[in-house]
Amino acid sequence: MTSSRDPQDQDQAQAPLIEHLIELRSRMIRALLAILVIFLALYAFSNDIYVFVARPLVDMLPEGSQMIATEVASPFLAPFKLTLVVAVFIAVPFVLHQAWAFIAPGLYDNEKRLAIPLLASSVALFYAGAAFAYYVVFPLLFQFFTQTGPENVAVMTDINQYLNFVLKLFFAFGVAFEIPIATFLMIYSGATTVESLTKKRPYIVLGCFVIGMLLTPPDVISQSLLAVPMYLLYEVGILFGRLVRRKPDDESDEENS
Repeated sequence: MTSSRDPQDQDQAQAPLIEHLIELRSRMIRALLAILVIFLALYAFSNDIYVFVARPLVDMLPEGSQMIATEVASPFLAPFKLTLVVAVFIAVPFVLHQAWAFIAPGLYDNEKRLAIPLLASSVALFYAGAAFAYYVVFPLLFQFFTQTGPENVAVMTDINQYLNFVLKLFFAFGVAFEIPIATFLMIYSGATTVESLTKKRPYIVLGCFVIGMLLTPPDVISQSLLAVPMYLLYEVGILFGRLVRRKPDDESDEENS
């Protein structure tokens, strides 16, 4: 037995999907345009931006040493790449706003009340991680690297290699500072409990140092500078998780309805 559907019903079913896809494309275009506008505004200052990012290393270089470019296009490509990354970095709040505007209509009121502070705090924590890397980690790290080399070796770092190095650390510390959000969400969703996370502290400490070893240069200082804040942020997540009071399922269903 075969059943046939009214073509008008099929068109009505496909209409919401097409509308969502059109809105998604519109949101993505707005986000990309925001990044492009910021990039064009910053491009005239691309060399100054690179000088600012390179300052922690330049201040630690021995007298007479300087950064170098070993590739023909590096003096252009390195500042260009950095400026594009900075544009994305600055546009993150607007990009997340566009993502929020797309998904918010499908959320319940209680989910919206939770999502907004989580999004704001996650952005702030990522920025805080990058700032911690620049103002705390880089000076200590580059002081160690520039003073431990052999006496007759001149320290002259390639600008492209330096950029790749610091972007990796910016990203690592930015993601590491998101640990409180991840911990809080795990507790709030019921995936784990405060008691369970507390009992796993020894494994978390070991995991933090393993991650620090994988994401940072092979030296104890940089590994510790990432691992220790990661563990402290894990404890912050547990602290906020203790404040979570999840409602019973039936009560949550009544509120959502």
